Amino acid sequence: MTWYSKLPKVELHVHLEGAIPHGALFDLIQKYGGDPSIPDVAALARLFEYKNFAQFLEAWSWKNQFLREYEDFSHIAELAARDMANQNIRYAEMFFSPSLFVRHGLEVQELTHAVRIGLSRAPEIEVSLIADLVRDHGPESEMTTLKRLNEVKGDGVIGIGIGGSEHKFPPEPFKSLFEEARLMDFHVNAHAGETTGPESIWGAIRHLHVERIGHGTRAHEDPELLDYLREHRTPLELCPMSNVCTGVVSDIAEHPIREYFERGLIISVNTDDPMMFDTTLDKEYELLVQECGFTRQEICRLILLGVESSWLSEDRKKLLATSFEKEPSWIG
Repeated sequence: MTWYSKLPKVELHVHLEGAIPHGALFDLIQKYGGDPSIPDVAALARLFEYKNFAQFLEAWSWKNQFLREYEDFSHIAELAARDMANQNIRYAEMFFSPSLFVRHGLEVQELTHAVRIGLSRAPEIEVSLIADLVRDHGPESEMTTLKRLNEVKGDGVIGIGIGGSEHKFPPEPFKSLFEEARLMDFHVNAHAGETTGPESIWGAIRHLHVERIGHGTRAHEDPELLDYLREHRTPLELCPMSNVCTGVVSDIAEHPIREYFERGLIISVNTDDPMMFDTTLDKEYELLVQECGFTRQEICRLILLGVESSWLSEDRKKLLATSFEKEPSWIG
């Protein structure tokens, strides 16, 4: 084990549907008739190489056609949870996108329950769920999804996010949806500032009143926004290798994470869609040391910022941080 794998960690921005191990996804492809263009797992891995964000979205949508039954979601949830536990991730807040699968005749409530069944098979890690609503479906359709999710909060759904085509669908039309989510006592966040500039982040803050920003990669284009994020302690869920693989930044050394850290922003490090970007949280931290000038002590600080960014209670955050600092691998 490397020092990075020994470190206790948290992850706050990881998508269930992007965390399916390649072997398991290949098995699902075969289960539903196969795909002549994907004769083996190696071909599947090559599919997950992108020149731009549009190619990533195409691969994302293609993959989702092979998730059709509730048992599929239980299976991939268990595998994703075990993979995170093997990386010594102690706590995670995981996105899932139930409304994407209504087309297969699946019910939001039953799908959510199926995911929780799978997660419960990996008791060595605690995983809370964030339902990632889809901008492309429109606010009215996703309001229906929200109401159905409210019926299954007991399955550990603690938050609502919004993803999809950020460049086509700004956040403002979803204002009422997020107001309703807050009334239901859901935490709220939004993917913003990934493929679109600072105006997307401002929109999520001013109109959706989000508690966290997913990505926020392009916040550095607006110094006033950076000042706001620091002063209001609005956490950013950063996903460095995801941004490299989708062409949001040219390479890891160009990622603004170092600037954000030095400016005192609250940030966390995450994998986004680890099996689609050939990454792990261990790799992410190691690359930050190798390419972005982070020290090991600063890596530990980043992990604690992740704990601070989480939606655990304040008491739970303190207990988790204290337990991390007692680990033999920890550098204080």
